[in-house]
Amino acid sequence: MPQIANDARFWDRAAGRYAADPIADLAGYERTLERTRHYLKGGDAVFEFGCGTGTTALGLASAVGRIVATDISGEMIAIARGRAEAAGCANADFQVATPDAMACPDRTFDVALGFNILHLVAAREAALRNVHRMLKPDGIFISKTPCVGDANPMMRIVLPLMQLVGKAPYVSVFGAKDLEREIAAAGFEIIERGRHASRGKDLRPFLVARKR
Repeated sequence: MPQIANDARFWDRAAGRYAADPIADLAGYERTLERTRHYLKGGDAVFEFGCGTGTTALGLASAVGRIVATDISGEMIAIARGRAEAAGCANADFQVATPDAMACPDRTFDVALGFNILHLVAAREAALRNVHRMLKPDGIFISKTPCVGDANPMMRIVLPLMQLVGKAPYVSVFGAKDLEREIAAAGFEIIERGRHASRGKDLRPFLVARKR
């Protein structure tokens, strides 16, 4: 819990700046949305964790029946709610919650989304199990995750220093193969793999997994 509280404070402080920053690789992001929409149906109930200020949830809301989007940062969620109200989006519900402890009945959602978040979740295995529990039979989990373990080894030195001075939150170091093993161990079968970056080395594999 102390780690979650520390990270929530970090993201609360960063929320305004995060909301104002443009998407760094817009073409790659749009490719991710395109492939995600491929798996969505008009009546779907969708769950997103690590939603930040709601950009992706609001971008996908018109393609589904409803979307419940969560984040540990109350400031992020406040911005997301304001954006939803300004856009007149009535089927997106933004909540403060952690993915490992999100309370809802079993088999509630058709699709779960986790973009740019799994490396920031300390209780990642518990989060994946909880996502599995919340999905309906044959439900779909879609993620795109920075795999720091596949990055330049200097990152393993720089990250702790940044965290020490409050410039970075918790970040887990793992590779793409490690992540796939964890997703499979949580009860999923991976059915699509992709890399959507429009330039440079892509450290964020796009994975689509079906609940077994």
